[in-house]
This record gives sequence, structure tokens and C-alpha cells, in this order.
Amino acid sequence: MVSKACVVGAYQRKLEEIAARPGIELLVIVPPYWQEEARKIPLERLHTTGYCLEVEPIRFNGRFHLFHFPGLARRAREFRPDVVHVDEEPYNLAGWQSTRIARQLGARCLFFTWQNICRNYPPPFRWMEQYCFHTADRAIAGNQEAAEVLRRKGFQKPVDVIPQFGVDPGMFRPSSGPHPPASPPWGRGGEDSPPRGGEQQRLGSTSSFRIGFVGRLVEQKGILDLLEAVARLEGDRRLLLVGAGPLRPRIQERAVELGLSGRLEIIAGVPSRQMPEIMSSFDALVLPSRTRPNWKEQFGRALVEAMACQVPVVGSNSGEIPNVIGDAGLVFPEGDVAALRDHLAKLQASQELREELGQRGRARVLERFTQARVAEQTCEAYHKLLR
Repeated sequence: MVSKACVVGAYQRKLEEIAARPGIELLVIVPPYWQEEARKIPLERLHTTGYCLEVEPIRFNGRFHLFHFPGLARRAREFRPDVVHVDEEPYNLAGWQSTRIARQLGARCLFFTWQNICRNYPPPFRWMEQYCFHTADRAIAGNQEAAEVLRRKGFQKPVDVIPQFGVDPGMFRPSSGPHPPASPPWGRGGEDSPPRGGEQQRLGSTSSFRIGFVGRLVEQKGILDLLEAVARLEGDRRLLLVGAGPLRPRIQERAVELGLSGRLEIIAGVPSRQMPEIMSSFDALVLPSRTRPNWKEQFGRALVEAMACQVPVVGSNSGEIPNVIGDAGLVFPEGDVAALRDHLAKLQASQELREELGQRGRARVLERFTQARVAEQTCEAYHKLLR
């Protein structure tokens, strides 16, 4: 498997699950880090039992369409794989490179795609995509719309709809009480917008309605809609944004305009191993994404992490979000601040509803979205290739 995404330690649990299946010997090639705009994501080694995780330097780190592994062919010749899992889009250079090496070695090959918007890429990326379509034996689509895009573009080979990664339900699990013991970030005030005067104790109290968002701080994630909705809520409420991105200054500015500066905290650079504790501290997690001409929500990993923690979720109807949530949460029309506010008000007013949706969410994750379930489906795709 060739995967830049597997530098994230939490994602490696799927690799352990794949490697634990009978008859599978797994080698995973990853870069030493991935540069995501201004943020450097270093390789974490959290789950490395039963398979080989090898680091291979890459060129053009951070440039999604152009990055590739100069030493990949040598590593592949040494390993002699039966199946090459290209955990990259078919239209980027790393995807084309991996598929080409698989063909040279006579190995079966499948690629992964999240792309749920039908785009016509300019050369040479269109040529790379067509090469992968012609050469690969199978594809895995991370969502149903991505599978439909493949068909519209002429890919006629088998396609399995499987999320790229699941969650570890032993790591992401319900807390033992209504909230975990007092710990950062709730109640500390935060570096960005410290509570003022005597507000500190009130904001950190367990009676606060705690709303969370986890993801990149960019316009299309609908965070400004979330701020508006929280501002319209009554009573004691807090909002925690976990992530980084270019929208951060505007978020802080808008929070001041709405009178939320003392109720908002923003933290970035959270290691994946700390996310379960943060998720479990929420009374609700919101993913208010907005579709754009060149983007719509492809999955919403934060949703399944929160659901696994038995935290109720609220999401817009952008892209794959409704399919992920199912009947285990609340969905609103994207951009509809009033509807989002109403959903939050319902959750704020009813602990019974929060508990019911939390239980449904946990059950849905155990059925569909665990690392073990994703690994099982992925291995089924491997065996179909070999048959």
C-alpha cells in the first residue's frame, strides 16, 4: 500500500486490522511527513503491529497533484506484491506512478478516490487519470457520489464503496459520566478568547452546553454559520473549534461582533491520540459544511469519531454527510442558520434526546464505520482482485 494519509497514527489501526487477516503480508509506504499548507503533519507510529511501515522520501511534498516517491519502484521490486493498493487519487502523479509500477511488476492494482465532483482535469493530469482507469483492476470509492463520478468518467471496472478509514471504538468511546474530568480545553479560557471577568467559572461549569467543531478552518466548512447559530441560542453555551486554517482571523473577528468572544475557544495542532478526550467533552458536534462549485463534503470523519463517543451530531446536507449520519443525528439544509439553531436548541433542551441520538450513533459506527469493518471490506476487495 502506498499512502501519505497513513502518517496519521490513528489511521494505522486499519493497517493492523488488514495485516491480522489470514494470508496477508502487508507493506505500507509512507512519507516522513506531509505538508498541508502551513501545517506539517509528521509521521506518528501508534499502530504498527503485524505489518511493515516503511518511510520513503517524496518530492514536491505538500503539492497534492505532483508529489511522488523517487524510490518506490525499488521498494516494490524488493517486496514483489501480488496486490498494489494505491491509496491516492488516480489523477495525481503518485497515483499514476504507483499504478504504473504495479503493471510493470505484473501485480493486481486498485486505487482509492474521494472525488465526488465530476471534474475534467487539464493535461497531464487527465492523461494520468485515464492511464489509471485503463490499467487498474478495481477501485475503492470513499462515498457513493465518488463511485458515480467514476462511472460518468468511463471507469467500467468493479468499484467498492468503502470509507478510507474507520474509527477505533476502543479508543473513541463514551465517557464514564456526563463529561470527563475537568481538563483542557474546557474551562481554561483558551489562548485566543479568554473569558472576561467573573465569566471563567460559569463557562467551565458542567451546566454549559458544549458545542464542538473539528476540522479545517476554511470558509466551505460553514463555521461562520455555526457562529451565527450559537449566537442565537439562549442560556449557557460554549463553542470549541479544533483545527487550523486561513479563516481563523475572520472567525475571531465575527465572534467579537456577535458577542461570543468569551464563549469561543480555538485550538490547533491536537495529536490524534488526544482527540477521543476532546470529542467526549462535547454535548454536540456540528459539521455545517457548505457545497462549493469545486468542493463538497466527502465524508466527515469527525462525525463518526463523535458518534463512536456517543456524542450526538448535527450536520448539513452537503455531500456525504446525510449518508454518514443516517438516523443517528440531525441534518439541516446547508446554509440554513435558523434550522441549525433549532437543532442545537432541541439538543440543548433535552438530555434524553442527546442520549438517544448518542446511542444510535455508537450503534451505527459499530455496524458500519469501525477500522475492523473497513479493513474487512478492503480485504474482500483484495481477494476479489486475486480471484
